[in-house]
Amino acid sequence: MKKLTELSDGQKAKITAINGDKRYLTRITAIGLNIGCVVEMLQNVKPSPILVYSRDTMIALNRAESEQILVEVI
Repeated sequence: MKKLTELSDGQKAKITAINGDKRYLTRITAIGLNIGCVVEMLQNVKPSPILVYSRDTMIALNRAESEQILVEVI
């Protein structure tokens, strides 16, 4: 498993785990990212936020949030 921030541009992955407190988990699932969800990395350039595409939506996440999302490359 990799952290979401370790994906390269264009890679697709499935979310396998989301770590964090209840507030963080509620926010992440509310924007449509949950276990089993497939995401595509659109942009991963430091120090900017990462951009992922999932469920017909582009989502920007800061790096601290992205570190807590574990994925499996597909």
